[in-house]
Amino acid sequence: MKILLVEDDAMLGASLKAALEKDYHTVDWENRGDKVNQRLPGGAYDLLILDLGLPGKDGMSILTEARRAGQVLPVLILTARDSLDDRVRGLDAGADDYLLKPFDLEELSARIRALGRRRTTQAATTLSHGALSLEPATGIVRFAGKAISLSRREFMLLEVLVKRPGQIFTRQQLEESLYGWDDDIGSNTVEVHVHHLRKKLDNRVITTVRGLGYRLGDAL
Repeated sequence: MKILLVEDDAMLGASLKAALEKDYHTVDWENRGDKVNQRLPGGAYDLLILDLGLPGKDGMSILTEARRAGQVLPVLILTARDSLDDRVRGLDAGADDYLLKPFDLEELSARIRALGRRRTTQAATTLSHGALSLEPATGIVRFAGKAISLSRREFMLLEVLVKRPGQIFTRQQLEESLYGWDDDIGSNTVEVHVHHLRKKLDNRVITTVRGLGYRLGDAL
């Protein structure tokens, strides 16, 4: 899942970004409210995690403007504002969930998984394609019944392909799914990940479409 995290506290933002990336998410972190709405069009993100008290623009204004503009991505408000009125206002403005600070990372992870299931309208915990199966919640991958050890970004790339088995993804689209703004990306990074996945699984799992990109191969 690609997440836009909006949090102005430097220590909390850095720790959240690191924790979410360990959970196989790609995270872009923004610390000012007035830069958020311009980043949302285009469907680049699967989830917005939004603090309310932000410099530049309040989180509630960000949420209201996003919904008025037709943005449908799930929004999880993460804030210290604990009054009932604040929670009602946030949910009425279009938030999908509301989590109070301080919070437990395990609870945050569970809420993110729930929002992801809600967005894809499937409650399945396993993604399958022939002999290949992935469990997004645990990072477990099996091929022909055998558990396969993948790096975090190998898993993320494979998950992108398995979720849309008929779609061709360009290298740029895959890079945007795997990396955030500040990540240093080599010119052949995606090709290296694909090469490793083919070695660990099967050469036929990922198909190269010449001049276009990559797609999931036929079910094996």
